[in-house]
Amino acid sequence: MTDAERTVLAGARLVLPTGVVENGKIAVENGRITEIAAPVTPPDGTAPALDLTGLTVVPGFVDMHVHGGGGASYHSGTAEQIITAAHTHLAHGTTTTVASTVTGEIDDLCRQAGLLSELVEDGVLAGIHFEGPFISTNRCGAHDPDLLRDPDPAVVRKLLDASRGAARMVTLAPELDGGIESIRLLVERGVIAAIGHTDAGYDTTLAGVAAGATVATHLFNAMPAVGHRTPGPIVALLEDERVTVELIGDGVHLHPSVVDLAFRGAGAERVALVTDAMDAAGFGDGDYMLGPLAVKVREGVARLAEGGSIAGSTLTLDVAFKRAVTINGLPLETVSRMLSLNPARQLGLSDRIGSLEVGKRADLVVLDEQYEVVAVMRDGVWAVGADKLTDRVPVAR
Repeated sequence: MTDAERTVLAGARLVLPTGVVENGKIAVENGRITEIAAPVTPPDGTAPALDLTGLTVVPGFVDMHVHGGGGASYHSGTAEQIITAAHTHLAHGTTTTVASTVTGEIDDLCRQAGLLSELVEDGVLAGIHFEGPFISTNRCGAHDPDLLRDPDPAVVRKLLDASRGAARMVTLAPELDGGIESIRLLVERGVIAAIGHTDAGYDTTLAGVAAGATVATHLFNAMPAVGHRTPGPIVALLEDERVTVELIGDGVHLHPSVVDLAFRGAGAERVALVTDAMDAAGFGDGDYMLGPLAVKVREGVARLAEGGSIAGSTLTLDVAFKRAVTINGLPLETVSRMLSLNPARQLGLSDRIGSLEVGKRADLVVLDEQYEVVAVMRDGVWAVGADKLTDRVPVAR
């Protein structure tokens, strides 16, 4: 490979797993990170580097729970619409997407799973997350209660088979008939069992974790509140070190103090910030459908047209990053872990993505001083914002 084919970024603040490094250098070849150096030494005669002084480079964001964006849905969209949704979030720094469905008829979910699996094979998506229909009618949120059902292992197996190996996660309520058995099935098939939209008590939740559940689907939302005599699922999921807890960091689903509480309870290595975004993310206010249910989005907040329940979010992960840093006051390396390495580890992908390390895929997000996205690199290629870097005069590094 010639110097001209090698991408070198220099002068930026690098957010590494070990901490933040100022005036760093990162080199990319063949879609992989080949060198990380900090601080940058005087010119050494190697390839010219793009000067990113004043900017911050973080690993590409990993969203393990997202339903759509850009006006398009993963649940019911065509292949073209699914690509639109993925590209919308890519423009906001999400380089790895697990597409989430919502409750629907099993045959419809199977058909959509077949389509989504093709996009997984093409590298557009990293997998499929089935959120419903195996959830509690008492905690259904923006899921059609008429389509909910117990998690019969035979039906769960049918969904997994329709996914052709692309299923990454299934959210279910462990208190339902077949719940614990289905968690065991998911674990046997190498699929994440997530506890969510549940009315389970403390002990039943722990039984689900003991059976192999390792994710709390949007902790606090769509589950009983903490009681001082009946702690319920929130306490069980927060205290068990085997569980990664999802948090929707949009300021609507959770008060910032609750995000702080979850962070202190679970620790930096067990929190994954997610969007739970629906079609309106990156698209704007308007009237939408979330599965069979009508949704009104006003001032960026999505609610069911009937009943007013929150119906997903319009969040993108760059906003979640900025809020965690500027409102919650969390360190850059901690926030980066929560948006990238932790979800990558939970998905079994942390050997390839999730952090700025030599040998990993070159998925990078370049942020300005206000933590706004300047550019996004995916698999070593500038996917977004290359034009914003053209005025950055290359320097010898």
